[in-house]
Parts: sequence; C-alpha cells; structure tokens
Amino acid sequence: MFHHGYFFDPSYGYTLGDLLAVTAPEPPSDFARFWRGLYERARRVESAPTVRELSSPHPQSCLFRVEFGSLDGFRVGGWLLRPRGEPVERGVIVGHGYGGRDGPDFALPFRRAALLFPCARGLSWSACPHLPPDPDLHVLHGIERPETYIHGGCVADTVWCAASALLQLFPMIARLDYVGTSFGGGIGVLALPWDERFRGAHLNVPSFGHHPLRLTLPCVGSGEAVRRYQRRTGRALETLRYFDAAVAARYCKIPVHVAAARFDPAVPPPGQFAIHNALAGPKELFVRAAGHFEHGGLPAETARLQDALAYFFKIL
Repeated sequence: MFHHGYFFDPSYGYTLGDLLAVTAPEPPSDFARFWRGLYERARRVESAPTVRELSSPHPQSCLFRVEFGSLDGFRVGGWLLRPRGEPVERGVIVGHGYGGRDGPDFALPFRRAALLFPCARGLSWSACPHLPPDPDLHVLHGIERPETYIHGGCVADTVWCAASALLQLFPMIARLDYVGTSFGGGIGVLALPWDERFRGAHLNVPSFGHHPLRLTLPCVGSGEAVRRYQRRTGRALETLRYFDAAVAARYCKIPVHVAAARFDPAVPPPGQFAIHNALAGPKELFVRAAGHFEHGGLPAETARLQDALAYFFKIL
C-alpha cells in the first residue's frame, strides 16, 4: 500500500473486508460493574476548575490555561477555548494522542462551543514527578492490577472530570460531545458508555481495541511496550481485558463517528476497526488510507475528514 521502512507490514495483511469482520472480545463478567464503580467515584470529585487567560493567536477564540481536580486528588492541566463575541451553547472535550499535546487545536469544526483540551495524568501539562512521561513506561504504570492501572485515572482525567469542570464553568451548555485521537480515542470509548452527559463522539484512529489481538501484532506505538511486558510476565491480559476499547464499545449507545486506518504502524488497524464494529449505537465510518504515517494524500484526506466531522456533528 505504501513504501515504508518498517520490519513488519502496517496493514497486517488485512483487506477492508477482513477489517470490517473483526469482532470484539467477550467482556469479563464484572466489566460493567468495574467501570460504573470508577465512574461513580469520578462524579463525586469536586472539580474546582481554575482558569487563567492567555494571549490567543486566533482572533475568533479566547484562550485559557485550565486546571481541575480528578481522582486521587490529582490536578489536571490543559487548555480551554471559548468563542469571542458569541454565546457558548455546546461543550466539547478533546482527548490527545500518547505524545500528549502542546496546545489546543483551533481547527476543529465547532461553532458557539467551549472546547476543553485536558492532558492525562503524567503527560504534557499534567506531568508530575511520580509518573513517567515516556509512553512506553506510562502505558505500563500500575498494570499489575485493574484498580491501579493508570488508564483508569486517565479516563477520569480527560473525560469524566473534564466534563464536570467544563459544565461547572459553562452551566449553559446544552449538549456535550467528545473528540479523541489515538490514545484519546481509546480512552474515550472506555469512558463514554457510563456517562450520560455525552451526546456524540468522534474517534480518530482509536487505540486499545482488542488487546488479545494487539498482543500478536508488532507496532511502533505503546502497544509494543505492552507486548514486551506480556512476553516477560504473561500477565498483561489480566488487567487489559478491563481496558479493552472494543469491549467497551459494546456498551456505547450514543452516535459515534470513527476514522479508522487501513495502514497504521503505531495502532494496528484490526484494533481500530474492532472498536467501530462493536459500537452498539448509531455509527459512521470514515476509512483512512493510513494513520500515524505521512503520505502524499494526507492533506486531502484530512480536509475530507474535517468536512465529514462538520456534517456529523451538525446533524446530531
């Protein structure tokens, strides 16, 4: 499909038909109870958001630094955009990739919306001394047990507690949506089934789908660190079966737009499509030629995806 220098095929030999046939693993018997319990804990957190206005490079947006509370007393950092000279009617939580983020995205197709860009614990604006910022180490932090695995805190930070903070800052918000890419896409799917405040979502090349399959597929993303851990200990799935985004998708009933790639060296495409295929509610699929990979058709594909997103969220 593409010329590349990887030692493996980032399409993994799957045709589009094969990808559309990938199913999700069966959930653990207490999967829903585990996540509802974590969600209830997160909803009891006092978010206590604080904001500080910054100079905005975009004439139509006001820009702020924001901090708010999350599970275990953690203070999450990020950025907030609100329209200049227009009322706020909509709220959007925007998740990031495993590289973190260094600022907000001014190009998202939302009008009259307050957009919150939280950083997951240990990453970017939420860095702290006792959590590793390197994705290969971050993805393994606390993996010994579901109750201690860092992705549970990340879900609370970047979705549930972020939503509480945004709604406290803008109580006039009439609808709340979620947008997440890669890491943020997978984290979003884990969060959305349990939070009735969200009305729609977009997931771009979402990660953490179908862990049993992911463990068989080489990659250059955080999944490779998990594969090394599994080879060393044989215990990864004891925890990861509770953090499988394709399993969580079985419980997600809100409308979701998914951009899934057929070629991706960082997030294996079968896991991305497993998430889309398992979604229980209305869904739309945008098939990307490649994810996490620069290619000549990327600008045109990105423009088409922006148009698709604008239409999807407009009709919700």
